[in-house]
Amino acid sequence: MSADTFRPDYILPDELLERIRSRAAATDAANGFFDEDLADLQQAGYLKVLVPSDRGGLGLGLAEATQLQARLATAAPATALAVNMHLVWTGVAKVMRDRGVDALSFVQIGAAAGEVFAFGISEAGNDLVLFGSDTDAVPDGSGGYTFTGTKIFTSLAPAWTKLGLHGLDTTSPDAPKLVYGFVDRAEAGDTVQTRDDWDALGMRASQSRTTVLNAAPVPAERIVRRVDPGPNPDPIVFGIFSVFELLLASVYHGLAQRALAVAVETVQTRRSKKLGTTYSQDPDIRWRIADAALALDALEPQILSLARDVDAVADRGARWFSLLSGVKFRSTETAKYVVEQAIRSTGGSSYFSTSELSRLYRDVLAGLFHPSDAESAHATMASFRLGPVDS
Repeated sequence: MSADTFRPDYILPDELLERIRSRAAATDAANGFFDEDLADLQQAGYLKVLVPSDRGGLGLGLAEATQLQARLATAAPATALAVNMHLVWTGVAKVMRDRGVDALSFVQIGAAAGEVFAFGISEAGNDLVLFGSDTDAVPDGSGGYTFTGTKIFTSLAPAWTKLGLHGLDTTSPDAPKLVYGFVDRAEAGDTVQTRDDWDALGMRASQSRTTVLNAAPVPAERIVRRVDPGPNPDPIVFGIFSVFELLLASVYHGLAQRALAVAVETVQTRRSKKLGTTYSQDPDIRWRIADAALALDALEPQILSLARDVDAVADRGARWFSLLSGVKFRSTETAKYVVEQAIRSTGGSSYFSTSELSRLYRDVLAGLFHPSDAESAHATMASFRLGPVDS
């Protein structure tokens, strides 16, 4: 089935989506975790959508996953954002396998068996992101490593069973090397501590808490890559960057779709005393809704086109990174604009914390902070178009 004919509602049917939507406000207000959503999604096989069928999964591609994540985000953006981090690793495993590197087979097999993977890359103050790490990766003498450091924004914190992470090896003969591996929560014991410190403005149900590693062990069979620091063409770098950016773009696309739908429904029922009719007849309101819809219409074709190219192992060469950072940047900025237009169109009721648009506005602001941020996206595009800055 192609991305053009794929039906996201087959995997996320309306009744499941409504159950998830019905819980979102209360989970956000309580600063809780989406336990019930996660259980429902696992029951539906959602966490294995990117796992190939020969390893027990649904065998879908990244193009289909972007559509699914957008649909999930219309119900509960924080749930979709957190699930992204699991799907990133299953997506990376697929991207690498498609390119002849089957180093993450255990991720695919584990996801099919019910494992929940989390994404342990972000570190406070580390704007190198994939190109460097402040976490120490120390060889254990048997091909494995221990990891010591602090990872931030670890979504799925209450539920993950394996944490994919990176650290810097500075002691091996070929050092420095960035080392990618997976910590098993059950094996790690008290070498991994999760702080109960998630009290954010939005995306609260993701429970993206801080994770502290103190010589957390990763055996040789779960060390998947050792690469040079800095920009690197290694498949794991491309895999993480491509899947992360496209799935993020999809979540904010779905969030914006929901905001526009709420605004349309509201202005069609809210009446103006001055006009004697609904606000949907006000020319200024109509312009705002139309302008938001025009901006939103541009997102899905961009996301799908790039996702199809990743699935097809297309060669975009040096263009890839500016395209991927660009689509994430445009998606999050467009989503913010759409939510703002929805709020302006629906009036003061959206300012109350009980309003869905109020929650969507808080959630959409998280998009400003995910890699690639505005500065990084512009720097990447400038380097592609103009070349590097003179040293």
